[in-house]
Amino acid sequence: MTLVPDLAHLQRAYTETRRVTQLTPLLRSPALAAETGAAAVFVKPESLQWTGSFKIRGAYWRLCCLSPEEAKRGVVAYSSGNFAQGLAAAGQRLGIPVTIVMPIDAPEAKRAATQGYGAKVISTDHGTRAREEVAAERACAIAEDEGLVLLHPFDDPEIVAGQAGVGLEALDQLEALGAKPDLLFCSVGGGGLIGGVSLAFHYRSPQTQLIAVEPERFDGMGQSLRAGERVTVPLEEKSICDGLMARRPGEAPFAAVTQTNLSGLTVSDAQVRSAMRFAADRLKLVLEPSGAATTAALLSGKLDVAGKTVVLIATGGNIALSDFMGFIADA
Repeated sequence: MTLVPDLAHLQRAYTETRRVTQLTPLLRSPALAAETGAAAVFVKPESLQWTGSFKIRGAYWRLCCLSPEEAKRGVVAYSSGNFAQGLAAAGQRLGIPVTIVMPIDAPEAKRAATQGYGAKVISTDHGTRAREEVAAERACAIAEDEGLVLLHPFDDPEIVAGQAGVGLEALDQLEALGAKPDLLFCSVGGGGLIGGVSLAFHYRSPQTQLIAVEPERFDGMGQSLRAGERVTVPLEEKSICDGLMARRPGEAPFAAVTQTNLSGLTVSDAQVRSAMRFAADRLKLVLEPSGAATTAALLSGKLDVAGKTVVLIATGGNIALSDFMGFIADA
């Protein structure tokens, strides 16, 4: 049976990770409220986290859970970029060797940043196959050949527990403001973040409606929630949301979210581009496509938020300036 962390477990992880992570702000956005009719909209920009995304939280906690012998050997994982950076930075902080397998088409800015944190990066060419499958196979082979600890970027109860810090932190900030959230939007790839955040809100704010935001054609979580079991979506065209292209949720995150008040919603690439422009113009935030997906979902009007208090998790801002300008030019 898959472990679902309880509140005490989440708090232990957060107590440890908050020592090394940024306390990212909770920004109130009158512009988003006016645009959507919401009573209040709060944005938690994990793009301002010191590795540019929330991933450092789960990565650091997972490394803290290694035995001394495992930490000495080092770890290997596969990632298209943000988990790679988070794990590399956490490994650098803790003195643990990190090897990352990255798809050959991962953003160059994320590859360079990962190497900058001292990780060894190995590229894989996936051809017509799903890129995460090819990268995972290579990581497994490296773990066996070199005796490294294999870490999964999202399908791990400890990753879920570590990522929950985003939700716990947001809840503390909302409580300090006297605000009670009606809805929370969180983008979803494999589900590590939504798994942790949904548990944090389930335990501390169960009345909040949670929305899993995914790119069109990559809505594995949404389909799985409707089916009541994990569903693998067909291998389709790419999305500009590079970090949200997992084809099905992980077992550990899905076990977590099935206990919570979560439903799915999809956004198009065009909506994400428009949201990136809106975030830059009106929120003064530079977001990568995956990080802007929740803003896109709110602005899409697919959910009636009139008179409600809404929280958006803006998950990351790791994007090259040239790529950013290209995306918003098309908006």
